[in-house]
Amino acid sequence: MQWGSGLSRHADLNVALDECIASISAQVDDTDAVSFVAVFTSHHFGSEVDALPAAVTERFPNAIVIGCSGSGVIGSGREEEEAPALSVTAGVMPGVALNAFHVTRDRMPSPDAPPDAWHALLGVPPDVRPDFIVLAEPYTTDGDALLAGLDYAYPGAIKVGGLASGGGRFSPHSLVLNGAMLREGAVGVALSGNIVIDSVVAQGCRPIGDPMHITDAEQNMIEALDGMPPMECLQSIYAAASPRDQDLMRHNLFMGIAMDPLELTDAAGGYLIRNLLGVNQETGALAVGALVREGQLVQFHVRDAQTSGEDLQQSLATYLDAAGERIAAGALMFSCTGRGRYLYGKPDHDTDIFRDVVGGMPLGGFFCNGEIGPVAGTTYLHGYTSSFALFRPRTAPD
Repeated sequence: MQWGSGLSRHADLNVALDECIASISAQVDDTDAVSFVAVFTSHHFGSEVDALPAAVTERFPNAIVIGCSGSGVIGSGREEEEAPALSVTAGVMPGVALNAFHVTRDRMPSPDAPPDAWHALLGVPPDVRPDFIVLAEPYTTDGDALLAGLDYAYPGAIKVGGLASGGGRFSPHSLVLNGAMLREGAVGVALSGNIVIDSVVAQGCRPIGDPMHITDAEQNMIEALDGMPPMECLQSIYAAASPRDQDLMRHNLFMGIAMDPLELTDAAGGYLIRNLLGVNQETGALAVGALVREGQLVQFHVRDAQTSGEDLQQSLATYLDAAGERIAAGALMFSCTGRGRYLYGKPDHDTDIFRDVVGGMPLGGFFCNGEIGPVAGTTYLHGYTSSFALFRPRTAPD
C-alpha cells in the first residue's frame, strides 16, 4: 500500500492539478496503479471546477475519485484556508475493493426500512466488512439520518468524512464522483478487502466539574442533574473554577454525554460533545443539542485553542499507542471551519501536531461544515472537531 498527497496554491486550476499530480508521482511508484483519489478544492476557482472531475479521472484512469469543495483544503500535510488551493490525495491499495455511491434525499431508505434497502442502494453487501468515506452537501442532505442509516445497515463499520463548505444556500457546494460534478446529496466510497480504516475523532474539549447523572429529562431538555436543577449545578462548578475556566464557561461551554460510562477517563474522548442551546430561567433546565434520557451520565466541557490542541495531541497519542506496529500508509483529515487560523491564529496547527505525533505520512483533507466520525462505536456529525481516517493494510506485506 502506497499513498501520496499534493497541495497547490496556484490560481490556475489546471496548473494546480499538474502540481498536485507531480507531488503524488514522487511518492508512489506507479500512478496508473492508483485506485482511490480524494480531491478537494477551494471555492475560488468559479466555473473552472466543473471540468475538474473529468481532468482528475483522466489522470487517474483506474481510480475511484471522490471529493468536494471546501473553505480550505489540506494536502501534503499542510493547510490552506480562504485562498485558491487544490488538494489531491491518492492511494495505491492492492487487494482492496472500492464501491462508489451517490445518495440523494429522495432515494434514501425510510427510517423503518430494513438494512437490505441500504445494501441495495449502495451496492455493498455487509459481509465484505466495508469501511466508508462519506462527503455530503449540507443543504440537501439529512446528515444525521444518513449516518444513522449507514450505522444500521453496516454496524461496526467505520464511517469518516465531512460536509462540504465554502458555498451557501444560494451558492451550492460541489461534490465530485468519478467524472461527474454534483450539487446535491452525498457521495462516498466503501472500501473492503485488504484494508482497515482507523479513526481518530478529536472534539477539542476538556471536562470541567464532576460527572453527573440525568435524573429528569424530556427530549433535549435536561430538567435535573443528580436531583438538582442544572443551573444550580453549573453555578456551583463556576464558583469553584479558576478565572480562566470561568471565562471559558461564559463563552465556550458544552455538554458531554458519556457513551460508555464504564470506560470514562479524564479526557473528553469518551463523551459526545454537544452544544448548549438555552436555559429555562424559571426551572433552571438546560436545552442541549441532542436527545437525552434519564440515567445518562453527563459532564460539562469547555473549549479554547489550548484545549483543542491538547485534546488532539492526546487523541493521536492514544491512537498511536493502540496501533503499535500497525502503521498506516496515508490519512485524510476532516477539520471544522472553526478550527485552523480562526481558532489558533496560525496555519498548519493540527497538521503539525499530526506530523509530530503520528509521523510524516501523506495527509490530505479539507475544512468542513460538519465532521463525520465515530464515538464509542456510533457515527455522529460533529462540530469544531478534527476527524481522521488512517488507512493501513489488514494483513502485513510479505
